[in-house]
Amino acid sequence: MAWAVIISVLIMTVLSLLRVNVIIAIIAAALSAGLIAGESLQNSLDMLINGMGNQASVALSYILLGAFAVAISYSGITNILVNYLLKVLKNKRVIMLLVIAGVASLSQNVIPVHIAFIPILIPPLLKLFDQMKLDRRGVAAALTFGLKAPYVMIPAGFGLIFHQTIQDAMGTSGVDVGIGSIALSLLIPGSGMIIGLLVAVFFSYRKPRDKYQVNEAEVETEVTKGIENASFSAKHAWTLVAVAGALGVQIWTENLVLGALTGLVLMFVFLVVPFRRGDEVVTNGIGMMGMIAFVMLIAAGYANVLQETGSIDALVESSSDMIGDNKGLIAFILLLVGLLVTMGIGSSFGTVPILAALFVPIGVAAGFSPMALAALIGTAGALGDAGSPASDSTLGPTSGLAADGKHHHIWDTCVPTFLHYNVPLFIFGWIAAMVL
Repeated sequence: MAWAVIISVLIMTVLSLLRVNVIIAIIAAALSAGLIAGESLQNSLDMLINGMGNQASVALSYILLGAFAVAISYSGITNILVNYLLKVLKNKRVIMLLVIAGVASLSQNVIPVHIAFIPILIPPLLKLFDQMKLDRRGVAAALTFGLKAPYVMIPAGFGLIFHQTIQDAMGTSGVDVGIGSIALSLLIPGSGMIIGLLVAVFFSYRKPRDKYQVNEAEVETEVTKGIENASFSAKHAWTLVAVAGALGVQIWTENLVLGALTGLVLMFVFLVVPFRRGDEVVTNGIGMMGMIAFVMLIAAGYANVLQETGSIDALVESSSDMIGDNKGLIAFILLLVGLLVTMGIGSSFGTVPILAALFVPIGVAAGFSPMALAALIGTAGALGDAGSPASDSTLGPTSGLAADGKHHHIWDTCVPTFLHYNVPLFIFGWIAAMVL
């Protein structure tokens, strides 16, 4: 059954690279995993469907966030931001990418909204990106860095949840370690992501890309007109109130659904969006974020198939049998297992307890320190989050960058982010395990 994980992840990856729709690719991977594990096709399908409910809340929150983003765009406040960026950052591609990475980083620790800002901020900027001939693969890399690196390195916001998950999982397996020690241990693999971002921004995607067809004269006229006519109004003020309300409710209740719903309702209550446009706003919101919602549902079903069939446990056991007593080889194999599992499931947070059950006893027997174990578990959990077709760290950037149909989820988001972040994460995570 250990092969069920490996083969199904390969099936998903190959189908995705062949431009098969990611939902179909994940369904094929899930059914393949069930069949390889000895289950019937019907049982595999039942496990897939039963597991989809595990992400129902996340899927609903993404759809509501999409509707909220459409409502905010309707207010016109994003045009003010676009016009400002045009004046300040026009033709400054590198600075634009760094600014986007910085804004995205705030979404994990300072203002914990995760991917909620992307459908609000990115679609209005697409014409500006095209005019600048900005490579959207670089934008995807910048966004994914901000969605991932801060929670890996900084114990605040989503980062605190991630570090506490590692702490609890290690404690369950008999190793106690403080949050501060976990944060210090993850600075080494996190620094690998910083290097990956710098390579992406200054080398890989610095040059102009002519792929995006744009009538520069038309765009220039449109934006110039926007600059002349853009002015802050009461409608924009109420929009900011709705955004603040959504953020406040989310932080207070720790519920993204309630936060998004609050913001959407306030946009109608304050008449920023007329009630008669309600159907249009929700429909467009589903169009924007519905794909992410369904992918997250299917990914949860895939994870359920792997867990219910015991495929992950079998992979863990077979890995421990072949490891031996070489610390370098042990660290390499454990990280490889983490990459396979997370690439399939697409959730770093969800894989940490699964991986810790394997890593802690093997690591203790091999003589790894608690900080080295924390680095291994944190790195293995984060591996695959960038680069996985089913991860919200890749689905989020695609949702914004593909709003006009000019960006491909696999080749323009997943492949670049895998190369720039998972590769250095793997290398620096291995180094951390060796030196800590």
